[in-house]
Amino acid sequence: MIEVNLLGVQLPWLLLLAAGALPCSWATRRLLAIVGAYRWIWHPALFDVALYVLLLCALASLTGATTASS
Repeated sequence: MIEVNLLGVQLPWLLLLAAGALPCSWATRRLLAIVGAYRWIWHPALFDVALYVLLLCALASLTGATTASS
């Protein structure tokens, strides 16, 4: 598991990616609300969770956090 030392505290890399995916999710949700896409979405809360998970997965794939090195 990849860990990051932040001021003497060991944090898993996925926690930092999750914190980074949150503003991306907020911005994407805001853009979708402005465009009016939520009129076509049956369950907005479930859609928002799925969007967050997809963005987190994309960030993890782009940074290479999914590869485990021993």
